[in-house]
Amino acid sequence: MPDPSPAIASFYRLMEQTRPPMRADRSAAGTLPTRAYRYCEAVTAAASYGWWVFPPVGLRFIWDGADIFWTCDGLDDWEPLSPSAQLPGFSDAFDAAAPAILKGCAPPMLTALPEPGTLQIWTGLMVRTAPGWHLLVRAPANLPLTGGIVLYEGIVEADTWFGPLFTNLRFTRTHSPITLRPDYPLLQLQPVLATSYGDDVLDATTLVPGMDGLAEADWRGYHETIVIPNENPDRPFGAYAKEARRRRKKCQATLPAKSSGTSSQASGDSHRPDQLGFRAAGI
Repeated sequence: MPDPSPAIASFYRLMEQTRPPMRADRSAAGTLPTRAYRYCEAVTAAASYGWWVFPPVGLRFIWDGADIFWTCDGLDDWEPLSPSAQLPGFSDAFDAAAPAILKGCAPPMLTALPEPGTLQIWTGLMVRTAPGWHLLVRAPANLPLTGGIVLYEGIVEADTWFGPLFTNLRFTRTHSPITLRPDYPLLQLQPVLATSYGDDVLDATTLVPGMDGLAEADWRGYHETIVIPNENPDRPFGAYAKEARRRRKKCQATLPAKSSGTSSQASGDSHRPDQLGFRAAGI
């Protein structure tokens, strides 16, 4: 198993306008129902698993069914995307910082893909993971997406592939503006072990085809998990959540302490969920 002591993910911000990544929040930035936040460990664990990544700047799009038009914070007019576009001024900033061999090689912020209504957005970041760790790039868990788009998911081998952290999306409506706010999470990056999605792991399944195949231990597990708690009228709320948190803390206590010199954010910046633009009160 990879050494848990070094930083699992190191982020590199190339666009200074881009909001730094932040640890995903158990309450989905305050948008989860109170009962789910307090008692449903499955929901809160999924919501907090990984890091939120934001759009590089505020972006707006219109897709007319054939062509994509875009604008962003700092621009007054809509522009056709044909086929890519760069944030104004970024190419010069990249060339000023990059070595001579890379001048003129700034990645585009937006690229219209060959498939109708599909778009690639660069987040303004690059990321490198510790050896043996990859990143599942997906929409934020349990946090509503901006309407009018659907994100494609992908697993990036970021321990060996070092390049722009981008996502691909598909528009689901036409002739209507779609806004991506710079303070609203666009992506959730979740660390996965490189060995966890190989064929030897994913093919290692079994099926019990009917109830007559359940063993005594299976029935006992069902009885202890479902029946006994529901027969107790005075059972405490959130018993499973409390037990799951206790197990997780016990597991974490066995891991080596992380060095104080490591950080999951290369920029050193961090944000609390209530510092997002929509605060904890809602979107």
